[in-house]
Amino acid sequence: MRRIVDLDLRLLRYFVTVADELHFGRAAAKLYISQPALSKQIRRLEDQLGSRLLERDSRHVTLTDHGHRVLADAREMIALATRIGEHSSESGTVRIAHVFELQTSRIVADAFAAAYPDVPLVERSLDSLRQLDALLDNRLDVAILRVTAAMAARKPTGWRFHRLRLEPMFLVGRPGDPPKASASLFERPVEVFADAPASGLYNAHGDYLTTFERHAGMSMRWLGNPGTFGHCVAAVRRATDPGYVLEFESYAVRYGAAGIPIHRPVELQPYYPWCIAWRDEPHNAAVANFLGIAEHTARQRNWHLPPHHPVQPWIPPDDPTDSSQAAAATTAPRPRR
Repeated sequence: MRRIVDLDLRLLRYFVTVADELHFGRAAAKLYISQPALSKQIRRLEDQLGSRLLERDSRHVTLTDHGHRVLADAREMIALATRIGEHSSESGTVRIAHVFELQTSRIVADAFAAAYPDVPLVERSLDSLRQLDALLDNRLDVAILRVTAAMAARKPTGWRFHRLRLEPMFLVGRPGDPPKASASLFERPVEVFADAPASGLYNAHGDYLTTFERHAGMSMRWLGNPGTFGHCVAAVRRATDPGYVLEFESYAVRYGAAGIPIHRPVELQPYYPWCIAWRDEPHNAAVANFLGIAEHTARQRNWHLPPHHPVQPWIPPDDPTDSSQAAAATTAPRPRR
């Protein structure tokens, strides 16, 4: 008699992530769970299926023959479940995600809601790497994220992207510092709210900061990622030694409103390149309209080009959204009524 297995889709997603990474540490970081917990869940799935899916030793992870077969079926099941779950609203809903409380995606969402008040937005919180995975798994319709060269190389097909915004970075001082328009990157230690390369939670934001650190010839203090602005400003208020926090404009203006001085860097002005991405397939009217609103918002707010000022602008030299990428904007779906 054939055994019937009641599979948990969450376990299948875990297995697919490990199979993609072939590394439990990296997979656990992408899934935002601990490595021991991930190993336990994979063993649970193997117990349910009655067979080993992965061979692992201290240095390598490989798929067994059964693992290869299950992987193909798991991808199909996950895709089918996603389509079923979204089917009832797929023609009139746009699924997006925000990176913490940074404002680029929220500004676009506000503009879209004002233009199309009858189209619901389903909003989540995902970092750039997880947004790309969700986009390609059909769990998001549009992603507003930072695209790294590694992400573009790892996922070369199935999606399109182009630059949406260059967001300036500011130096945030300490409470009680005297106000001034600019400050040197070498005047005090520079801190960043980000996960360091060795943390296991390193992401696209960290990649940007590492590249800037090397280019500027400085060594930054990596403080971890508390996420929300409230946690960040609390950490700045608790600090007892001098320093500057390198922050997005989205947060810097809020520090300024809270009475904490913010400054433009003197030596060069780093810009964070935000992209808008979509699956390379036909879109319904709601998604096409969202993409059109995003482009209109970027032009209206002059997001594509940095404002004129005497400080040299900087973005990562390997950024895949260089000036040649601007031509891709013409291929984005146009708004439809």
